[in-house]
Amino acid sequence: MKISNAFDQKNFTSALISALSLLDEPPTKEVVEQKAVALASVFNFTGDIGSVVVEAMFAVDTRMGSGISLVDTTAEHDEKWIEKRDDVSWDYADAYEKHLRSEGWAPDVVQSLSDVSLRILGHLQDPRSEGAWDRRGLVIGHVQSGKTANYLALIARAADAGYKFIIVIAGIHNNLRSQTQERIDEGFVGKSSDPLDRIPVGVGLNNPDYPHPVTVTTIHDDFSKKTANQSGWQLNDFSKPIVFVIKKNVSTLTQLYGWLRDMNAKGGGQITDVPMLMIDDEADNASINTNKPDLKPTRTNREIRNILSLFAKKCYVGYTATPFANIFIDPDAYDNDVREELFPRDFIYSLDAPTSYFGPRTVFLDEQTSDRILRPIQDGEDYLRLTHKKDDQITDLPPSLYRALRVFIVARAIRNLRGQRNKHCSMLINTSRFVDVQKTIRNFLSIYEKKLKDAVSTNYAMPEKVSSANAHMAALKEVFDEEFSGSEVTWPQVKTELNNVMSGLKLFVVNSKSDEALDYRKYAKEGVGLTAVAIGGLSLSRGLTIEGLTVSYMYRNTRMYDTLMQMGRWFGYRPGFEDLCRVYLSQDSIRWYAHIAEAADELRQQIRRMRLQNLSPIDFGLYVQAHPDSLLITAANKMRAGKEYIIQQNYSGRLIESTALSLDEKITQSNTDLITEYWQSGFGKGSGAITPTKKGLFLCDVEVSEIEEFLGRFQVHSDFLEKKRYALEYLHAIADQFKTGDVLLISPPGNDADLDNFKLGYQERKVLYDPAVPGLVRMNKDRVASRGDEMLGLTKPQIDEAEQDARQDEKNKNSNVSDRYYRRVRNKPLLMLHMLKITGTGLEPGRQIPAFGLSYPDGLFEKEISVVVNRVWLEKMVGEPNDLPEDEEDFDD
Repeated sequence: MKISNAFDQKNFTSALISALSLLDEPPTKEVVEQKAVALASVFNFTGDIGSVVVEAMFAVDTRMGSGISLVDTTAEHDEKWIEKRDDVSWDYADAYEKHLRSEGWAPDVVQSLSDVSLRILGHLQDPRSEGAWDRRGLVIGHVQSGKTANYLALIARAADAGYKFIIVIAGIHNNLRSQTQERIDEGFVGKSSDPLDRIPVGVGLNNPDYPHPVTVTTIHDDFSKKTANQSGWQLNDFSKPIVFVIKKNVSTLTQLYGWLRDMNAKGGGQITDVPMLMIDDEADNASINTNKPDLKPTRTNREIRNILSLFAKKCYVGYTATPFANIFIDPDAYDNDVREELFPRDFIYSLDAPTSYFGPRTVFLDEQTSDRILRPIQDGEDYLRLTHKKDDQITDLPPSLYRALRVFIVARAIRNLRGQRNKHCSMLINTSRFVDVQKTIRNFLSIYEKKLKDAVSTNYAMPEKVSSANAHMAALKEVFDEEFSGSEVTWPQVKTELNNVMSGLKLFVVNSKSDEALDYRKYAKEGVGLTAVAIGGLSLSRGLTIEGLTVSYMYRNTRMYDTLMQMGRWFGYRPGFEDLCRVYLSQDSIRWYAHIAEAADELRQQIRRMRLQNLSPIDFGLYVQAHPDSLLITAANKMRAGKEYIIQQNYSGRLIESTALSLDEKITQSNTDLITEYWQSGFGKGSGAITPTKKGLFLCDVEVSEIEEFLGRFQVHSDFLEKKRYALEYLHAIADQFKTGDVLLISPPGNDADLDNFKLGYQERKVLYDPAVPGLVRMNKDRVASRGDEMLGLTKPQIDEAEQDARQDEKNKNSNVSDRYYRRVRNKPLLMLHMLKITGTGLEPGRQIPAFGLSYPDGLFEKEISVVVNRVWLEKMVGEPNDLPEDEEDFDD
């Protein structure tokens, strides 16, 4: 597509979306097509209307909620201060909203973003306030969901309201800082910061009266004290706001502090007349416990606090997609001063993801979509071990990686046929933290890519009988048949398009040592949709946007929540190609991601529950600190010396399931007999108390002491013994508040069920079996119960209340309600018993093993138990933590 046509299509799409937003109700596809045809004649548009319709449908069908916030209920703060100001002209905010609409954003989403940014601004201080003031907050978003757009909207509004100095701390890598600078240039500054090409961009386009803010950082250069000193200016020399985009690096922060102190601080060592806003992007990433001097958390945060201390009027707002941030839960990472200074004591704002967000729920929790998207890597250890070293010899790549590349090539061809040639299309490969290994992977792929290219160029126009005789062409056709045969295009169409794909395919190694940057904007300026394979490590794991990500291949073994979730760059928006996306992961990673997705969702919903109870950020911080999964973030580094730690644990609103199962037949028989024994006795109440459900039997108001006794006798594998013990301790800790609980005997009709003879019907489950660990299997995705099991035994009003609560929380229009909502309305402990028929590689077919699940009521924020843990405990519970951020070679010197 020619450059002019690419920009024509962008402008035409934006105009169509704006026109559709004026309709009284959401349009059908037919209405959008009719409107597009009519508008095309007005705009003299001759491009691909089909792809424009897809984008427009995606935009008009996208909605975004307003989110929810926790605020310090003891603070004297007026959140409505902005409504009382009649002197604010929204020049920057209006320009940014106009820019987003020109980029094809749905008007409803732009309006929601505007409203949310205004609400967050209300949590800040009025910059015209007299005296000294200090506000601290945190905004929790979703990975690749638009956090940058949110803080750009906040920056624009803050500048309009009177904040004069804005610092954006943009991660720990040069490429991420540069990418953020470009976004700031487009959304706020209004002209390129490239010293050789300072042209109007973004909000500055076609806007000659735009009041351009001042900046000394550029897309190429971070802040340096030398450059700032040479300029000779001070913060008060300008009437317009000043913005710096800097790297989260001790050296940079120290230089900025020195310049501010030497050039701007006056009496008392403070800057008293400049209201300052600091945006800390990827706020949790400052807390990486690394041995690299410029990334040490204590030094980094000390310099951030030093900068803040220079200003009498300041606000600090951290942004993160991983609410398990160390800012809450790692008391050993900071001294008391740091925790006091950076804890978001004033507010925590949880953002809603737009309805079109392709997120963890779609990829890992929805069984229908996850089966289409996920591809387990089962051959990785034979070629590139998870625990490989820098100098390990690599003789070849896993066949699954070569296949993933073929999947990407075919998917790109289909996207081209859908009219998305000028859209970027990418594949992500993250298999090693070592730069040299990343280069080796690129070399192997480059050799294979050349073979594919030669095969395609020779055969793409040949009859099928001829082309199918080529092994590489046959392999590409096999991928099409197995993955994309339902994509509404044919193999002959795809085959014809393959030559265009291969001629534009480029391989990049993405790390701080790379010679060639993965620069999507360079290609966009030329009107070209880049087809990129990005190979890297940590640079691919933090903040860097991989445009048009279609196929992902990640073979890493970290279990740290924040690191693992940030590695999931495959989340985001996939207009017109969501059905083509594929994610390759190890079985363990699939299991951990599913677990994390549930846990992260749970924490976000907990913010809403705490808001309804008028609680403060400190309550949420304490709750997260005692959350069972907090260990996965903090423990790995703290326990390297094997020292024991006492950690408080809170299981409020949680479901604990026996996801590690023993294959010992004696244990299986003992647990089966135990279930029969308690079933016959009605768990101490008599069989008359048992009532049927559509999926088994229900016992209401069983004494908690009976449940404790049953679980005490239920045998588990040694790998699950500690979790079971803590689950029982927590049940005992709340027994004074909850004397009774419910019991569900889960038994699907059929499936060998014989309820009259106390035999449960089985539920089929996939498990993971490692022959190196005999006698143990682990549940795939860390789940035993099926979605909706916790609904059983509830009354109709309770079910209605839970589903209404879910719709309010999740903007969920379907009936796929998370069990946490049923857990809340039950409001008592629940024991679920299952008989699982397990299947997995290396296992004899038909094995049936009993399992249990124990869920706890919600809202027990202050009820905790003490857990003593050490390094041995950590390795036993979650595995060897040998893929940690501090070991990454990929960092900037």
